[in-house]
Amino acid sequence: MSTFDFKAFNQAYEQINHYERLQNIQRTIHAPGKITVLLDITEQHLSSPGTAHGGSMSGFMDVVLGYAALTKALPEGNVVSTVEFKMNFLKPIFLGDKLRGEGEVLSAGKRIIVTDGRVYRNEELVATGQGTFNAYPLEKKSLL
Repeated sequence: MSTFDFKAFNQAYEQINHYERLQNIQRTIHAPGKITVLLDITEQHLSSPGTAHGGSMSGFMDVVLGYAALTKALPEGNVVSTVEFKMNFLKPIFLGDKLRGEGEVLSAGKRIIVTDGRVYRNEELVATGQGTFNAYPLEKKSLL
């Protein structure tokens, strides 16, 4: 893994990222550009009795895709913002489901990073996504 201190960044990021903290999202970095994100579906994620809202799942996919891009950009002194992403819902998500998102960078240029994401319930693929992210200098953002 790169010399960037991902552990220190993760600790700081947990304090400033209110969305992920409120959703109780947990992240693991395997290598720059390759991550795993976990989410337990609770009542706050539901749109109808027992079924998760598509917006909640889209938010989770944005985290999966974006965090993969972010971990690739950080060692270069950059952070990222979402330009666009696409998501395919393959199966419904239910109350109590434990989701695992796997994100990976497909392409990383100087300014644009493209990522791929897959969300699983146990080993069942329930959603896929692809995102495009803008990388820009960390000093423009006060994260640490």
